[in-house]
Amino acid sequence: MLALGWWLLPITLVHLAPLYFDAVSWRKLFPASNRPSVPGFLWMRWIRESVSTLLPVAGMGGDLVGARLAHQRGVPGAQATASMVVDITVGAATQAMFVIAGVVLLAAGSRADAAASMAWGLLIGVAAFAAAIGVFVLVQHNSMFGVLVEWAHRLAPKDWLSGFAGRAEAIDDAVVATYRRRFALSCSSLLRLIGWVTGVSEIWLTMWALGKPLAVTDSFILESLSAGVRGAAFMVPGALGAQEGGLVLFGALLGVPADLALAVSLTKRVRELALGLPGLAAWQWVEGRRWRARQESKASSTPQ
Repeated sequence: MLALGWWLLPITLVHLAPLYFDAVSWRKLFPASNRPSVPGFLWMRWIRESVSTLLPVAGMGGDLVGARLAHQRGVPGAQATASMVVDITVGAATQAMFVIAGVVLLAAGSRADAAASMAWGLLIGVAAFAAAIGVFVLVQHNSMFGVLVEWAHRLAPKDWLSGFAGRAEAIDDAVVATYRRRFALSCSSLLRLIGWVTGVSEIWLTMWALGKPLAVTDSFILESLSAGVRGAAFMVPGALGAQEGGLVLFGALLGVPADLALAVSLTKRVRELALGLPGLAAWQWVEGRRWRARQESKASSTPQ
């Protein structure tokens, strides 16, 4: 890590490329009539990723914050929520494609039995993940939010959820409408996949700065497989331990020593903190302004 020194700055800034593609991919899922600007989506995506990365929210808290931020920018609540659900699906599907590409490259480029066994095991895991995505999409097309509200009615008093039934139906309709915009969905998926691929530059640049250049193909394999590990460990805050173990394991298959693989992982942690902590501060600033505005509105409306 000391050898990296100031290289940590450009390595951190390289992550802005996949962040940008993720933002414009999400933006494509909104109708053009109520679609915020690209800088606005980049701002929201930054905060969304910061929350998901640094807070113990099982990888979902940032998505809820993203939907809330979109709603605050004038997007109807149902559309904001629907776009978030579809964006999660697009992210998961393209991540599976990214991992499959890495597994194929690993199997094709290595003759070691360990690599072949690892590749088959990973393909089985990805196949199960793809099946789960298919079920998730099917559920989304069959009144997912309406069913959730119906289940909630069985657990909570009906008057608590009296206003949610109509909103759940509106969200379900918005989800189906988003999937029907096939061209926008295809563009969103392509942009998201480009975002996954551009993330390879982070590992490549880190290894180059450490004086141990890694081939672009090997960097692709290492990034894609470690991304798969992070996705599987979504319940673990920040995938702590899972990312490190994955990089060490897959790095060994590519001839990367454990200390360098850990250095790559620590570099990613530095980037998460360098971009994530300001992102959390920006989120609190946004929410603080809204809270103060509500308090001032209450104070002005209170009879003296």
